[in-house]
Amino acid sequence: MGLTLAQKIIKSHLISGEMQVGSEIALKIDQTLTQDATGTMAYLEFETMGLKRVKTERSVAYIDHNTLQCGFENADDHRYIQTVAKKHGIYFSRPGNGICHQVHLERFSRPGKTLIGSDSHTPTGGGIGMLSFGAGGLDVAVAMGGGAYHITMPKMYKVNLTGKLNPFVTAKDVSLEILRILSVKGGVGAIIEWGGEGVKTLSVPERATITNMGTELGATTSIFPSDEITYEFLKAQGREQDFVSLESDIDAVYDKVIDIDLSTLEPLIACPHSPDNVVKVSSLKGVKVNQVCIGSCTNSSLHDLLKVSALLSGKTVHESVSLSVSPGSKQVLSMLSSSGALANIISSGARILECACGPCIGMGFSPNSQGVSLRTFNRNFLGRSGTKDAGVYLVSPETAVAAAIFGEITDPRLLGEMPKITMPTSFAIDDSAIIAPASEQEAESLEVLRGPNIKPFPSTQPLDNNIEVTVALKVGDNITTDHIMPAGAKILPYRSNIPYLSKFCFSVVDEGFSERALSLKSSVIIGGDNYGQGSSREHAALVPLYLGIKAVVVKSFARIHVANLINAGIVPLTFKNVSDYDLISEGDKLLLENVESGMEKGEITLKNLTKNQTYSLVALFTERQREILKAGGLLAYTKNQK
Repeated sequence: MGLTLAQKIIKSHLISGEMQVGSEIALKIDQTLTQDATGTMAYLEFETMGLKRVKTERSVAYIDHNTLQCGFENADDHRYIQTVAKKHGIYFSRPGNGICHQVHLERFSRPGKTLIGSDSHTPTGGGIGMLSFGAGGLDVAVAMGGGAYHITMPKMYKVNLTGKLNPFVTAKDVSLEILRILSVKGGVGAIIEWGGEGVKTLSVPERATITNMGTELGATTSIFPSDEITYEFLKAQGREQDFVSLESDIDAVYDKVIDIDLSTLEPLIACPHSPDNVVKVSSLKGVKVNQVCIGSCTNSSLHDLLKVSALLSGKTVHESVSLSVSPGSKQVLSMLSSSGALANIISSGARILECACGPCIGMGFSPNSQGVSLRTFNRNFLGRSGTKDAGVYLVSPETAVAAAIFGEITDPRLLGEMPKITMPTSFAIDDSAIIAPASEQEAESLEVLRGPNIKPFPSTQPLDNNIEVTVALKVGDNITTDHIMPAGAKILPYRSNIPYLSKFCFSVVDEGFSERALSLKSSVIIGGDNYGQGSSREHAALVPLYLGIKAVVVKSFARIHVANLINAGIVPLTFKNVSDYDLISEGDKLLLENVESGMEKGEITLKNLTKNQTYSLVALFTERQREILKAGGLLAYTKNQK
């Protein structure tokens, strides 16, 4: 029996474990990336380990999230990251150089290599045939120190593409179609491999859009083969030496195969407030639009923005619409400028934003109250835009342009004939905004600069065998990390200050949660299905840790968040009988009994002291995960291993 593409890369990087679905495996990691919203904590964790130098082939620190500097906090964090990178062997991408995933795709990604990043959209690298995972900052810190990355061996799904996309139908529509088919939890526990003859019709930027959006499926990662199209992209970037040909074996076996005929697709749109709430654009004709945002790590490539420029040429943005365009990298912006394409965008009335995540992470450009915002981004969770009552829709750049011109949701095929876009055979290479680390000898005398906003990692304690807790909060299905730990310009500057950040925990759901949890000192969160979907932000675990959360009991978890909870020393448990969820209320006094022996046998007893009831909880952990929880988290566990 042959191997899938992902299985081949896993096999070549396997340190320990068996490649059997559901078992824990340990992988060698070749590259890491961080961004500034999660990077400060990741590097604080790396420093705590006492290592002098990263041991990966390439580690890169990007500044692309917290680029609004309304106070000293973001600037101080950027200075800290730059100095710690210089000292410890990490490349530093300066503010303005671009979004981590776009820049990494252009300059550092390599087919057949492994990459983990402290950002959930790290699977963007799968567009070039790289096995790329989103992870918590602590996992990234361990990998930078030469440690293995542990995951559960995933199932293998294949999406078989046939045909060719019609004009005004895009890779974004392919992403929305697979979300329509599978839902935001349909990829949990699986790697999604894209194949079939239709793959040859998609450029690397289009492939990267699709693997980027695979994160919204809950997938472990997504990947495309590395072929002649990959080679041409790398050659255009002056990196043809990084190319290797990679594909699955012809007799590879998949757990699920999904067929999509590209020629049958039409423009799609994800309605508020979930990426899988997908309908045809034509079905929403006439809905008035207040704002349009083009960019993000999903749709900010040169390929995307050349199309935007051509469609906006000679047009004016509708008077009721505010249009922003965020190029994904300095390379994209400079090439738009030198080709004259940027002039078309500016002349239309669009606002040109910095080469950064910007509105996608709620960092500026929030919609008006009750506004309708069409965005080429990957998430439209409630409140993520910074305006809680806004209606945010996810669309392709073409659909975004149509709405900007007409002032309402419009099928982009009504724009007329699609202009022909010719991609350059070589890109403008200027890595001057990427600062190389110091040599080991030079690093000895370098100082790491810390600002007053940087606070220590929350303290942890070894796991108690019997844990008495109060239910601090009960929530429903599909709770995202944006619900748990919101983003946005008001909050993101405090990502390195857990005590202050804690004031905002679950504020989208219950503004009184933080104060209540602190007063309880020892509490638990009860949740529904797919708890913790969304970003990789470990702050959604570290802040509850600081607030005294000892366990989270839900119907089911999203992959990255459950790993982050374990790393933080919070016990993630699921109901054996999901109907027991209905029996527990906020404020109930609970007792987790014989936790250590329960983890050994995979089942823990939960007593409801308030209602005199008993429930069974699933506690399936690997031996390593049990030891991490017993130690009080991954940092304590790692220190104990020395």
